Amino acid sequence: MTIKHSNVVKAKNVAAGKDTTIQVLISSQEGPNFALRKFSMLPGGGMPRHTNTVEHEQYVLQGEAAITIGDEAYQVKAGDVIFIPEGAIHSYENTGAEPFEFLCIIPNKEDKITIVDESAC
Repeated sequence: MTIKHSNVVKAKNVAAGKDTTIQVLISSQEGPNFALRKFSMLPGGGMPRHTNTVEHEQYVLQGEAAITIGDEAYQVKAGDVIFIPEGAIHSYENTGAEPFEFLCIIPNKEDKITIVDESAC
């Protein structure tokens, strides 16, 4: 069993992101089936279009953002829940004046992240 406060978990910059950090709150070594992460994007920050080889279940804690999943665009805010299927192209852009923060649960499987090269289209 693991119990800790989120403020003791170091936030790390997301290499592919702009003004985006991740905290791994429950790692794959701590949870047998799922990992729990918290993402934070400063105003104007976000993540480019990319795919993952695992699904994502997300809960927005604060802020607002534009999210694309496939060809659909969505505006999300605190309290919204998001499901991103395995392999779906998706992106995030903080469109608000405060940090956009969300919890993200993923299965404990190998996750390959691929950035989608828009110039190749």
